[in-house]
Amino acid sequence: MEHISKNVLFVTGCFVTNRSWDPWVKYFEEHGYNAIAPAWPHKEGTPQELRERHFQGNDEPLGRLHLSEVLDHYANYAKNFNEKPIIIGHSAGGLMTQILLNRGFAAAGVAIHPVSPLGVFPYEFSFLRGGWRSLGLFSSAKKTYLMSFPKWQYAFVNGMPLEEQRRAYEENAIPESKTFVRDGLTKAAAVNFDKPHPPLLLTSGSIDHLIPTHLNARNFKRYSQSNGSVTEYKEFPGRNHFVVSLPTWKEDADYILEWLDAHREAAKRHPEVA
Repeated sequence: MEHISKNVLFVTGCFVTNRSWDPWVKYFEEHGYNAIAPAWPHKEGTPQELRERHFQGNDEPLGRLHLSEVLDHYANYAKNFNEKPIIIGHSAGGLMTQILLNRGFAAAGVAIHPVSPLGVFPYEFSFLRGGWRSLGLFSSAKKTYLMSFPKWQYAFVNGMPLEEQRRAYEENAIPESKTFVRDGLTKAAAVNFDKPHPPLLLTSGSIDHLIPTHLNARNFKRYSQSNGSVTEYKEFPGRNHFVVSLPTWKEDADYILEWLDAHREAAKRHPEVA
């Protein structure tokens, strides 16, 4: 079957390792894609290694990492493919997916429970409770932010048994750049909602605390519905913010694969892809 693109670039969000995409990479490869999920700059290594670097105070390069640098990092991967990739991102990776699509680096985009771009202010209480501390407004950017287990329980793995929550934290949680998080409130996180774009799918989960459905819906509604672009929204029941690694991840992946197939002609008609 002909694809929109033979290439898929997975973009990781904040607080978690890029290795959470490993099953997705394998699954998309089984469906005929060339898929990669590169780490952010300064995030190479296991979660255990990255947490140890945080506790030792040896992670200032990550602490000072800007959103623009991570965007450039993924844009370079996109440019190195032989054709524009499908970009699929989760959380802050979903924000970056929207920006990269807006800038013409993608043949199509899928933003899974995405952080919203500038102009969609996240006033929802659960978002503020789950993520506000990562801004570290009264602390130095030299020091990275590591989400505590209680915060992780609320922001990522609510509704899961305690043993699964602890295992998820041990296998996935990593330190984060407060500089990057702060940049999410600046023009570095802006997109042109009126600009025509290749197909874009935004998804949400009914029990996600960190990026609640109401926030995702407001993000979706900001996009112009009159410029001929395909922009669609899907809410999945029972998904928290750990969606990429939930037992239901393959159901989400199958929906995305079917959605990409359904919109391959729309993607090829877009001037930036054709």
